[in-house]
This record gives sequence, structure tokens and C-alpha cells, in this order.
Amino acid sequence: MGASRSSGTTDEIGPDEDPADGGGDGSPGRSAVPGPRAGEDGLGEPSAAGSELLAALLDGMDAALCAFDAAGTVTHWNREAERVLGWSAEEAVGRSGFAGWAVRRADAEEVRARLMSVMDAPGRRVHEFALLRKDGGRVLVRTQSAGVRGADGKPAGVYCAFSEVHARIDLERSIALSEALMEDASWGVVLVDVDLRPTVVNTYASRALGGSRSRLLGRPLGEVVVQGVEELEAALQHVLAEGAPAAPAELWVTLRTAEGERRRCWRSGFLRLASPLTEEPVPLGVGWLFRDVTAAKLAEQEADRLRFRTSQLHRAARTASECEDPMEAATSLLDFALAGFADHVLVDLFAGGRLVRTAATPLDAPGPCLPVSGGAMPARYGPGHPALQAVERTGTVRTSGAAGADDPAAWAVERRWPRDAAHALCAVLRSRGRTLGVLTFLRAANRAAFERTDTAYAETVAARVAGAVDLARATAGER
Repeated sequence: MGASRSSGTTDEIGPDEDPADGGGDGSPGRSAVPGPRAGEDGLGEPSAAGSELLAALLDGMDAALCAFDAAGTVTHWNREAERVLGWSAEEAVGRSGFAGWAVRRADAEEVRARLMSVMDAPGRRVHEFALLRKDGGRVLVRTQSAGVRGADGKPAGVYCAFSEVHARIDLERSIALSEALMEDASWGVVLVDVDLRPTVVNTYASRALGGSRSRLLGRPLGEVVVQGVEELEAALQHVLAEGAPAAPAELWVTLRTAEGERRRCWRSGFLRLASPLTEEPVPLGVGWLFRDVTAAKLAEQEADRLRFRTSQLHRAARTASECEDPMEAATSLLDFALAGFADHVLVDLFAGGRLVRTAATPLDAPGPCLPVSGGAMPARYGPGHPALQAVERTGTVRTSGAAGADDPAAWAVERRWPRDAAHALCAVLRSRGRTLGVLTFLRAANRAAFERTDTAYAETVAARVAGAVDLARATAGER
């Protein structure tokens, strides 16, 4: 490693001449050029191009570098060393150690001994000590030094790379943070290249994505994300083009796992990664940080749904209380209950020992629940119909059509329901210990099937409707 900016020459560490005479010209700012002299072996002077190249390489290093010959004289000093301490190469090269200029005289002997002790020792040694800047300030540096041997294998000097301790600590913190994120973070970290393929996946992310790290690296996200991958890739592309968004985004995705498909919600943040080694920012990819918030989002949605349904029941009760006709009150209750809950509702009441269609919403379009025009008609349900099962069980029955069937409408038509019906919930109407009929809610195929939480709401509505129907029949008997 040998290049001196002051002379632009290439040599092995250690001046050829006595450092006391400054290289023969009285100047302490020049390093001598050892090696073969002209005429000694016929090779002449060293290559000027090689000297300039090596000097440029040393000056371009990010680390501060200096070197000493076997006597402890400074032979090399690069630009980063000049930046850290303020001493130029012309001022540093040729001096004997750091005493009196780069180190306090009281500390000079200890520093010299620690630096030169590596000349005869194998490997590198790390030290920390305070150096003096040219302006008089002190700076704590961390050094890595190692011995240099000459062509004959004997110790020829020492080279020393050093950096400010706070800069080194910042680097170590960055490395430690990176390693912690990749291993121990309680949220997912995925580094994605410009082709939107994962290059680094931490432990949390590999669990969330349902695969091992080796299976995820370098593969398209679409291999594990069944639904929602378009939105995810669009977000990554936006970050590459425009930069990180101002706030986290919540993405709903469906994952393909060994146990089947899972729907998850990820609260995601994105960072554009650019190379710090180029003048113009060159995107290296995107840092994607996310946390699975599915449970919290589902709880939040359920709370919102409960608040809405409670509000609808309250409004329905107030409206029904103003209806003079109890059957009008029953249909008004169903109009409020349908909002956000189902697409159709059917009211089948017992008359003469069989179920009769008494009120319903339009079969071909959304609309209010109204009494059947032309009077009630027999429901004509076949054996095993869900409405009949609800009557037999005195409980609620949920059912859905076969997914992916060749003719989805046939399932609904067979059960005497609107053709677009794909999911049904049948709740029995009971009042004063008697079964009055069945209330059927229907959803189209573009909506989710009825769940257990829907059952409780439907039974509450059915109880209120049953009370109104019972009142209507009681008042009709009185009349």
C-alpha cells in the first residue's frame, strides 16, 4: 500500500533515506521513494502511471489512512486523514510519529508504543485514543493497525486506518439495527428489489407470508398473495417512482397457505432505498415494513357493525311505534333491518297448517318489504327446505349455494327464492310460545355468507316482527 500524495510516488512503507534530512531537500513534507535506483537493476524509475493510480486509490478511500516506516516516521497520509484531523499530507508526511502535533506530548509515547507494537505481531489490532486536530480540538478515533513486511520478509513498518469513534458507533448502530430488524423485530420487514421480488425477509414476515425465507426470496409476490397482490405491487411501484407515502397504508390480502386461503390485513409502511455511493439517487428497491392487524380490524369492523345495527333497531322501533297497522309495523321493521344486512327478505306465516307467503321484497330489484299483491300465496316448499327445517328445530338455519356450480340460479329457483340468492338465513317467528311462521333473509353471490354474529341479529329482528304479527292477528280476531 504505498502512495504519498505529496510526492505522487509508489513505494514500500519506509523511506529510503534518513527522515531527519527530509528526503534530501530539507522538506519534512516529502516521502522518500525506496526501491531500486536507476541503473541498479536496469529497470529505472517506477511507472508514473502506476504511482498516480495508487495515489488516487488511497485518496479515494472512505477511511482515514496513514503509514509509518520501521522507525515510526509518517510515510503516507490520505485525504480522509486530512479531513478528520485537518493536517495536510505535506504537513504530516516525514514527521516522526504523532508527538507534538497530532497527539499531546504526555500521550505520545503510549500511542507510539501501541501503534508500533503490531509491527512484529500477526493480524490486526484495534485501539482507541484521542488525537489532536490542527485547530487544537481533540477527536476520539478508533484505529485498526497492522504490520507491513518488506520484500525480505522483515518488518518494514505499520499501516493504520482510523475513523472518528462517533462515526464508527453510528455505523455499528446501523448494522445492529439492520440485524435486529432481520431477526428479532416484532413486525415484518421485507426488502424488495426493483423487479418487486423479495431479497431479504425477516422471521416475522416469513411467518406472516406463510413460507420459509428460502422459498420466498427472489419469487414473485403473486405466488403467495392470491388476492390483493395488485394493490401491494402498485404501492411498491409508487414508492420506487415517487418516494415513501406520508402515512401507513392498510392492505387486505388473501394468502395461499398449506392450510388453505387466509384473509389478512397488514398495516404497511414503505421506504425507498437508494444507494448512498452515487451522486444521483439510484433506487435499489423498497423497504416494506408491516404488521398483521387482522384481529384488531375485525374487532373494529364488528364494533362498527354492532353500532349500526343497534341504531337501525332503535330507528325501526320508533317508526313501528307510529304505525297504526301492526303488519305495517312489521314490514317497517324489516326495511330498517335489511340495510347493510341482506338483499331480500321473505315473510312466510302459518295459515291452515301450511306456510303462506305474506310479505316480501321485490324478486328482481331492491325495494321495500311489502305485503304480497293479490293476497297471500302458499309457499310450496319441498321436503327438507331450510324454512321447514327452521320450523322443525324451532331455531335458525343458515345455508349457502354450492360455490362454482354450473348454474348458481338453479339452487335458488329450486328453493322458491329469487334467482340471485346465494346465501340464506331462516329465523323462526315465535310469540307467546307459538310458532307463527318463518323469516328468510337472502344475500346475493357477491356478498359473504351469513355468520354466527348475523344469527343473533336476525333472531332479534324476528322476535320483534313476531310480536307485531301476533298483535296483528289478535286485533284482527277482535275485529
